[in-house]
Amino acid sequence: MKYPAIFAAALLCCVGSIHVQAADAWKPLFNGKDLSNWDMFLATPDSAWDVPGVKRDANGKYLESIGLNKDPLKVFNVRTVDGGPVIYVTGQGFGTITTKESYGNFHLRLQMRWGEKKWSIKVNQPRDCGLLYFCHGPLGFEHVMWPRSIEFQIQEHEIGDLYALATRITVNARKDGRLWLYDPKGEPTLFEQKAPIGNRAVKLGDPEKPKGEWNTLDLYCFGADSMHVVNGVVVMRLHNAERIDGAAPAPISSGQISLQTEGAEVYYRNVEITPITAMPAEFAEK
Repeated sequence: MKYPAIFAAALLCCVGSIHVQAADAWKPLFNGKDLSNWDMFLATPDSAWDVPGVKRDANGKYLESIGLNKDPLKVFNVRTVDGGPVIYVTGQGFGTITTKESYGNFHLRLQMRWGEKKWSIKVNQPRDCGLLYFCHGPLGFEHVMWPRSIEFQIQEHEIGDLYALATRITVNARKDGRLWLYDPKGEPTLFEQKAPIGNRAVKLGDPEKPKGEWNTLDLYCFGADSMHVVNGVVVMRLHNAERIDGAAPAPISSGQISLQTEGAEVYYRNVEITPITAMPAEFAEK
């Protein structure tokens, strides 16, 4: 875990509840001016788009990703919306912006809302993006799009779902048809990208606000455990995250943080983080 010295000092000096820590030690991850403290990765573009500098074959199909810290399509931008600065994502193509720093034992908070535009997805498909955490290894590893990570899914009416991207993690779950649903009373189930279970668990409930309104997402990570909270409602608890890029699976409790572009226009604001010393008592399992 890497925090600036002043941030570490704030952690050592804070006494009392997690609420006191949060009030005194929130650190913005978005500076409100530019994306200089994030790295960018954009995947192979659609052949219908004109993207200078990316190789094509004789049929016009692109042969490579746009790559690291290149944004010829201006996918990631900074704008002023509702009176304040936001990260505006056009949604054209697939990729991420990823913090240069790594974090562990933290509470991350952000707000997001959907725009109107959709790219390369059917009209009736839900808008999609995501918050990735415990990111490690090269950007663009998974499907030549995403880093190895745990995904806090952000998709219309599916905010808070799990996708384990070239990682694995345990969630109490039960099977319902073809889906695995988070269930606090369910059996501990290991999710990774292999049969028969797969890498997706569906969150509990649907506290998403109507399109056009801002949703507040809170991500708590302590040790190798995490918790997805949507508009103040716990929708999933996750345990024992593991990286699987070595000779054997190993616990992972820190990493970079990514925001996705995945075919839909989206706005992010108030992206901030604070250290924690335990999971919050108000969200303790009953």
